[in-house]
Amino acid sequence: MENTLRTINLETGKPTSLEAIKRLMAEIPNSKKLGFRVVKLIHGYGSSGTGGRIRIETRKYLQRQADAGQIKLFVPGESFSIFDEGTRAVLSACDELRRDHDLERHNNGVTFVLL
Repeated sequence: MENTLRTINLETGKPTSLEAIKRLMAEIPNSKKLGFRVVKLIHGYGSSGTGGRIRIETRKYLQRQADAGQIKLFVPGESFSIFDEGTRAVLSACDELRRDHDLERHNNGVTFVLL
């Protein structure tokens, strides 16, 4: 059976944004190598409520990866809705996400990546 979904918590251990991005840089290719199709990243939204450096840097990195063709796309948690085209692509690749508790919750502390 093919692996479809992997969840990675970038907040584990309370890393700096640089440490979290270094981990992400290793986890994306590793997830591909292991055969996962979708990765759910938990990065939080920032304890100050004004942004969250890990979230911001994660999404900047993912945009560069998408632009370079290293990932297919990513969907910010606040856009994770059946009405979003990117979400529908992620759901097509991973049916398991149809039961994810963040679907339709507009959670800006997570991001979904279609590898």
